[in-house]
Amino acid sequence: MNTRLLMTLRVTVAAPQNIAGVPHGTRRTVPITGGDFDGPWLRGSVLPGGSGDWLLLRADGVLELDFRATLRTDDGALISMRSFGLRHGPPEVMEALARGEAVEPAAYYFRTTPRFETSHPKYAFLNRRLAVATGDRRAEGPVYTIHELH
Repeated sequence: MNTRLLMTLRVTVAAPQNIAGVPHGTRRTVPITGGDFDGPWLRGSVLPGGSGDWLLLRADGVLELDFRATLRTDDGALISMRSFGLRHGPPEVMEALARGEAVEPAAYYFRTTPRFETSHPKYAFLNRRLAVATGDRRAEGPVYTIHELH
């Protein structure tokens, strides 16, 4: 199986909304305020409003990520993106991330599986691709390096 870079996605986020204890852990939602993406075949911006990350902190310390965003390419195409992922690491690393400190991405596990939908013919190839991503959690929001699988 081969991969190739699809895009780097940078997201800016607002303050989290803490729903708190729910049956499977601690729920929090994080509104997306914007961002951008670029890659060999597409580039553009992340639309605010309706985009966000639904997070569930499990009892075992693993953070489940359910990310949803609308992307607009620089030529006006709209792309829906959904991604499920996991983030975890040593307690001191996770605490540093929670404080907004810069942490080397290799110090923790942050992986997601993006999927895309679009009606635009130029980007229809996205409807037929599976992707994997590595994440880098920064104070202003996460950065995802997304590779498509071949």
